[in-house]
Amino acid sequence: MSLRPTLETRRAVPTLEGAGVKLHRAFGFQDPSELDPFLLFDDFRNDRPQDFEKGFPWHPHRGIETITYVLEGTVEHADSLGNTGTLGAGDVQWMTAGRGILHQEMPQGNAAGQMHGFQLWGNLPGDQKMTAPRYQDVTAADIPEVTDDDGTHVRVITGDFWGKTGPVDGIAADPQYLDVTVPAGVKKTFRIDTYRRAFAYVFQGAGAFADASGPSGVLLEKEVAGQEVNIRDMSGDRTLIRFGTGDEVTVQAGPEGIRFLLISGAPIEEPVAWHGPIVMNTRAELEQAFAELRNGTFIQPAH
Repeated sequence: MSLRPTLETRRAVPTLEGAGVKLHRAFGFQDPSELDPFLLFDDFRNDRPQDFEKGFPWHPHRGIETITYVLEGTVEHADSLGNTGTLGAGDVQWMTAGRGILHQEMPQGNAAGQMHGFQLWGNLPGDQKMTAPRYQDVTAADIPEVTDDDGTHVRVITGDFWGKTGPVDGIAADPQYLDVTVPAGVKKTFRIDTYRRAFAYVFQGAGAFADASGPSGVLLEKEVAGQEVNIRDMSGDRTLIRFGTGDEVTVQAGPEGIRFLLISGAPIEEPVAWHGPIVMNTRAELEQAFAELRNGTFIQPAH
């Protein structure tokens, strides 16, 4: 077994999107090879409805998949094909835009006015960019959960993990998408196939992700639940950790425990021509997509 090194740790950046939604962007519109096959990751979390209620009005997508995971509040969606629905707390929507779709996503807070969700963009390989659009809407009740003897809890959204298989399937990048909670003071190792690119996104608590050279420059200062806890180099709320190659990721949870998304996928390793919500392989394909948007032929009939 080989431990994946931590290539980079960075905080998500405040960003304004849609019609004025305040969110935090962990990555996106940078070097698409960094986390290939993933292109963008947003954390939309607010306690003030005025910071998100204008939502993400009608906009196009082509050549990618968008993955929306809701923790608090709801997201109402509609598209140019007549599909409508609402995502609630714990629900997931995996949308394959394929050859093109127009849709909108309108978040609403819970009873306390709070909204929290994530959106991840996954690239499609060239031979799948013009496939028919499709949705996989998954309710919270359909997402398998497993708890280990030490209290570590994992929701398996897609991929195989600890004997459970996530309900989302048929995805180009063959991803593994896990929602992981590790209790205070617990050190835990997770297997990840070597060929996958991988990252973690911390959104609650804090912890130290071990490096290949040792346990993350550890400074031991206190004990939690009878175990020593690393409190230097800890990654806290809204932090992205990008991993190098290997087949294991290890985290040492801090005094309050840690909750994070652990996401990995098979790199596509193709050229990327990208502008806004449309991602193709060549500049000519990108220009064609925007020409079709202008002349009204972007949405193609089913065939």
